[in-house]
Amino acid sequence: MLNFTPNIKNLHKTNILIAPLDWGLGHTTRCLVIINTLLSNGYNVFFAGNKVQNKLVASNFKNIVFLELKGYNVLYSKNKACLPFKITIQLPKIIFAVIREHYWLQKQIKNYNINLVISDNRFGLFTKKAPCIFITHQLQILVPFYWLELFIQKINYFFINKYNLLLVPDVSDAINAAGKLSHPINKPTVKTLYIGLLNRFLLSNKPNTVSTTMHYDICIILSGPEPQRSILEKMLLKKAETMLHQNIILLRGLPNFANTLQNTQKNLTVFNHLPQQDLFNVLQNSHIIICRSGYTTIMEVLMLQKKLILIPTPGQTEQEYLASHLYNLKLALVVDQNKLDVVNVEEITKNFCPIPFSVSAFNETIFLEEIKRLL
Repeated sequence: MLNFTPNIKNLHKTNILIAPLDWGLGHTTRCLVIINTLLSNGYNVFFAGNKVQNKLVASNFKNIVFLELKGYNVLYSKNKACLPFKITIQLPKIIFAVIREHYWLQKQIKNYNINLVISDNRFGLFTKKAPCIFITHQLQILVPFYWLELFIQKINYFFINKYNLLLVPDVSDAINAAGKLSHPINKPTVKTLYIGLLNRFLLSNKPNTVSTTMHYDICIILSGPEPQRSILEKMLLKKAETMLHQNIILLRGLPNFANTLQNTQKNLTVFNHLPQQDLFNVLQNSHIIICRSGYTTIMEVLMLQKKLILIPTPGQTEQEYLASHLYNLKLALVVDQNKLDVVNVEEITKNFCPIPFSVSAFNETIFLEEIKRLL
């Protein structure tokens, strides 16, 4: 069991707090590049998250201080049509979490002499006691009704404008990863910078020994909140039973889950979780990648130039839009989860070749210049 009690014996005056949203682990994994950049440039890093988030970060970095911060704990519905209602009834809980984290931050600044705060999509982590940076790719939040979309954007910008700087993990070019989500017509009034795609595999710089690495026809990556993660897992396991001549690997997206999946298929390899370097090697040596269209996953797989099949989480408007956006750019194929049983993976990917996409990775120089300016 990891001990998350902070050790502050050797802290110097420049202490930076990073806190990502707990809505899945994508917000956490995309912060790994930022943590590495700060540590490499001599800053003290404090990381705040729930136990799962802290353990994930601790598996990559040992010389940072961990603080426990409760998450929003948003739950999804099994039925696509019920998801908007499911999210709506959780709004009081989300609002309470935003208020709670706002007052939590004031205490941490006083207790640990925090000099700068970086929030990845956590709305309550702003203060006048230290410069605050907000990270998001969702400047425009898509919902079924246009009037509601405008109302939500006003709320979104109300909080974003309370920060000193907005960093968007995308490129400003016409061909980009997040489309209108990160390139709305009207932007917040706070200073906004596009910093390129955040990708933890930038840290995976060890050479890949192809001769000693297994090659896979299909790599399945599961992610996101329950119960939809498990629903898709069951569907894909059933699908794998019909593809016995394909070498398949299933990555369950369960980094802290002890029980392994009972598997009798000789052509199917299953892991709850893989270390970062091993995951990178597996993806490099896979012909087809099947995954959700969560934005962090997209940032990680686009650079690999693989045949990509996206399965949006039903009812999650953002994922449905991102999948459609990348399909229109000829960067990925899209499969509706409810039609997965009738899809022939080999057939739909046979003639598909993703267009070359020049991925602009995280711009450390711009990021560090802004850190120095704010401090």
